[in-house]
Amino acid sequence: MKRRHLLGLLAAGLSLPLAPLQLAQAAQRSGRRLILVELSGANDGLNTIVPIRNDRYRAIRPTVALDASDVLNLSGDMALNSRMRSLMSAWNSGDMAVVQGLGYPDQNRSHFKSIALWETGGDGRQAGRNGWLTEDIEAMDRQVDAHGISLDGGMGVFASSSGLWISLTSLRQLKTLQDYQLETSTNSTQANPALALLMDRANTLNSSMSRISDKIATQSVSVSSNLQFGGGDLGKQAALAARLIAADVDAPVLKLKISGFDTHEYQQGEHGWLLSNLADALTDLRSALIRSGHWESTLVMTYSEFGRRATENRSSGTDHGTAAPHFLLGGSIRGGLFGNDPDLENLDDGDLRFSLDYRSLYDFILARWFGLPSNRFSNYAEDWLYGLAT
Repeated sequence: MKRRHLLGLLAAGLSLPLAPLQLAQAAQRSGRRLILVELSGANDGLNTIVPIRNDRYRAIRPTVALDASDVLNLSGDMALNSRMRSLMSAWNSGDMAVVQGLGYPDQNRSHFKSIALWETGGDGRQAGRNGWLTEDIEAMDRQVDAHGISLDGGMGVFASSSGLWISLTSLRQLKTLQDYQLETSTNSTQANPALALLMDRANTLNSSMSRISDKIATQSVSVSSNLQFGGGDLGKQAALAARLIAADVDAPVLKLKISGFDTHEYQQGEHGWLLSNLADALTDLRSALIRSGHWESTLVMTYSEFGRRATENRSSGTDHGTAAPHFLLGGSIRGGLFGNDPDLENLDDGDLRFSLDYRSLYDFILARWFGLPSNRFSNYAEDWLYGLAT
C-alpha cells in the first residue's frame, strides 16, 4: 500500500525529469494512448479559430471580434487566436489538426446535459449509458495498469460498471471503503451482494494503484534537465500526465480539464487568458513527450459541451451556442484544417449549424487510432477523417 507515497511523487512531477529518446521502445510496448482535455464551460470557437477575412464575422461581433493583429494565419481565411502562439510550433511541424464544425442534432444548451452527451456519445435527445469509449477500450486485448486515469477528478467520460477507470480522488474513496471493510465482518459482507461487489472493485483498484505507484517509484531520474510546465492548473495536470507516461504506466486514456470558458460577459480578456494557458500546457506536454519518446504514440483531443453563439450579446460576451472546432495533437497526426469553415451567412437564430457530427470523430479515434473498427460509433464513420492519422 503506497498511495500516500504515490501522491507525493505525482506532486513532484510539476518539475518533470526528462527521459532519453530511447524510451520510445517503452512507449511502443505500452501501446497508443489518448489524452482528453475538457474545455469546461463551452469554448468560443469563432474567437479560437477565427474567420478573420470574413466581414460578416466583425458585423455580428462588433465588440468581441478579433483584429488581424490578434491572430496568426493558418490556412485560407482561418487564423489562430494569437494568445495560442506557443502551439504554432506543433502546427508548423504538422503535429496539430483542427476539426471544424463539430456538434450534434437537436443541440442541448444546458452545461450539465450537453457535457453528459459529449462524454457518453449521445445527441440532443438522449445520452449514452457509459462513457463513450469505455466499452471498446475494455474489450481491447491489452494488459493495462488502468483503462483510464482522470487527473482532474471528473469521471463522467469514464462511467462504467466494469474496467479500471480511476482518478486521484479514488485514493481517498478507496481508503474509506477499506476502513469500512475492516469494521464489517466477513459474514455481513457475504450477506450483502452489493457490498461484496463494491469491495471486490475496491480491491481491484488497490492492485491497480499499487502497480502504478511501483512504476512511479522506480522511474529513472538520472537526467540532466527538467522541464517546467506553464498553463496554470492545466499545466500541473499535464505534468502529472507526462510523469505517468514517462514511468511507462499503461493507461490507454488520460483526462485533463481547464475550466472557465462560460464567457457571457467581457469575453476578450478572460478568453485570451484561458487560451494562453491551454496552449502553454499542451506545448509543454508535447515537449515532454517528445523528449521521453512517447509523442508518436500519443493523441491529444480537446472537447467541450458546445460552442458559443455566433452573435455577441449585450455584455460584450457570447451565450451558449452549438458547433465549434476542436484540436487534435500528436506525433502521428497529419496536421491541418479539416472540415468546413463556419458559414456565417447561414445561421440558425444566431447560431452556427454544425457540419460534422462529433461522433464521427469518436469513430476515428476508436477505429483509426486504437484499431477498433467495429466500435459503437462506426455508423458515423467519415472516411476522410481517417486521413488525420498516419
